[in-house]
Amino acid sequence: MTKTVRWVKGTLVSGPASVVCYWMWTSLREWADNSADGDTVGSGLLQGLLASVVGVLTMPLLLWAGMRLLGEKGDHLLVLLGVVAWWLIGAHVVEDDVGTGATALYLSLFAVIGGLLAGVRPRVE
Repeated sequence: MTKTVRWVKGTLVSGPASVVCYWMWTSLREWADNSADGDTVGSGLLQGLLASVVGVLTMPLLLWAGMRLLGEKGDHLLVLLGVVAWWLIGAHVVEDDVGTGATALYLSLFAVIGGLLAGVRPRVE
């Protein structure tokens, strides 16, 4: 029964975390694009890099904090592999500018992946 509860908690945390990170990443990406000067080579590069770093590195914090708020500990696998999954999924969604339906599908996929990762707990002996 605990694995089911952890799976549900992982999904409930991963879904909103993906929406928040997606919103931050796209907002910062738009800011970077608007601050870029078309005549200058490399303009907006630092802003774009900052957008990507913030978009990816806030995910582990949100996953960890969300699971702690729900009373779960030992979510190392969710946090570590969740960041890798978000880096792949989030980068595709934000940088490739997929449509609204595809964005919802990818964010839902991340929520399911987060739930599966939360359900796996390393055996401690």
